[in-house]
Amino acid sequence: MKKAFGNIDLTVITEEQFLDEFVSRIRNGKKTNIYFLNAHCYNVAQTDAYYHRILNEADYLLNDGVGVEIGAKLFDIPLSGNLNGTDLTPKILKRCEENGFSVFVLGSNETNLQSAIRNFRRDYPGLKIAGAHHGYFQSKKEMAARINNSGADVLIVGMGVPLQEKFIADFDKELACLARIGVGAFIDFASENVPRAPYLFRKLRIEWLFRLMREPKRLWKRNVGSLVFLYRIFMYKWMH
Repeated sequence: MKKAFGNIDLTVITEEQFLDEFVSRIRNGKKTNIYFLNAHCYNVAQTDAYYHRILNEADYLLNDGVGVEIGAKLFDIPLSGNLNGTDLTPKILKRCEENGFSVFVLGSNETNLQSAIRNFRRDYPGLKIAGAHHGYFQSKKEMAARINNSGADVLIVGMGVPLQEKFIADFDKELACLARIGVGAFIDFASENVPRAPYLFRKLRIEWLFRLMREPKRLWKRNVGSLVFLYRIFMYKWMH
């Protein structure tokens, strides 16, 4: 079910229901684009019309982070939990392993990608990995053909917002894989070369603070953007 979250349509669903529908749609041959919405994504969508349209045309746009949780309360949207890509993607991979779905992994740098693939083979020994490639390629058309030639059922894309969503949307009709998922930094975290926030940070919903402390120069603008996000959703609520 979609609910209006400001000017973006957010999918309201439980984790278990999503995972069941994910499996069902692949079994029934339905192409499915899956993205995640956090405060940064919302901000980018306000100044990038194409990305905004991509999010609203997604089959599933799942809530990611405490900012969206705050906004959801403002718009009376009943969220069942934080369906962020870093925590949900491993469960998607587990369902792929259980159901025999093959996966193509695209994104990150070569070192982290190969580490992540090794860890996937360790954690999901029955998972069919059809192929993998880092995110620094020159020809999008050739990459789409490579993914198709792999015969993968599921495409995991971790190239950051909005590049990953635009790649999926640009080749929506050409890509043969049934499920396409934009996962952000998941491949980096899965490599175990890039640490996630300690459990206490995640429990207190301040994982963003840990990442800011590790990469202040790169992330300070994004975290200031959280205030811009709150301003935008409050203004949208007030004006509408």
